[in-house]
Amino acid sequence: MGSSGAAPTIRAVIFDYGGVLTTPGRVAIKAWTEQEGIRPETFSAALKEWLSRSAPVGSPIHQLETGEISAAEFDRTLARRLRTIDDQPVEADGLMRRMFARMRSEPVMLDLVRRLRACRVRTALLSNSWGNNYPWDLLDGLFELAVISGEVGLRKPDPRIYQLTLDRLGLAAREAVFVDDGAPNVEAAQRLGLHGVLHTDVAGTCARLAELVPALDRVAPRSEED
Repeated sequence: MGSSGAAPTIRAVIFDYGGVLTTPGRVAIKAWTEQEGIRPETFSAALKEWLSRSAPVGSPIHQLETGEISAAEFDRTLARRLRTIDDQPVEADGLMRRMFARMRSEPVMLDLVRRLRACRVRTALLSNSWGNNYPWDLLDGLFELAVISGEVGLRKPDPRIYQLTLDRLGLAAREAVFVDDGAPNVEAAQRLGLHGVLHTDVAGTCARLAELVPALDRVAPRSEED
């Protein structure tokens, strides 16, 4: 969302998890498909059918993210769509666990959350869950609250999940920023009046948040040696 003149008064920044506070999902998926010899086009076809803008309501991913089906059920459903490079089936048991094992936290983004908190800006997590596999030990103390789609029965980009997050923070939309790596999710937040930041790379997101929260520049990033 563009801005002009003085920076708005931002009281909270709401972060997506996967692909924002972690390495990009495509990197983890590429490593997973290569390791297990999965034909990547079989995964891409399922993802396009179930998660694209044109995906029908109630697709397996939608059901997973809203908690209507379990992770184990989704593993079995996804496994039926995948094939290996030698045209063999893919083991369903623990499928998502193996996929997300390649996803790593992004230290600079986690430090950005700490810097925001040092500026007395509140922070929250808003994530579409694929089985609730979150490293809560690593995230402990970084967020005032976490709204997880599978726990509340709503998923981004449903406007109700953004409003639920704002209500729990006790803030108006104009007082919050939403950061996500999915354009439809950011666009939905902006339609409600939140300041949207589409995360495409770490440097760009840090720069945009520094524009919205000028005090951020006064809190030095933690060095890798710390």
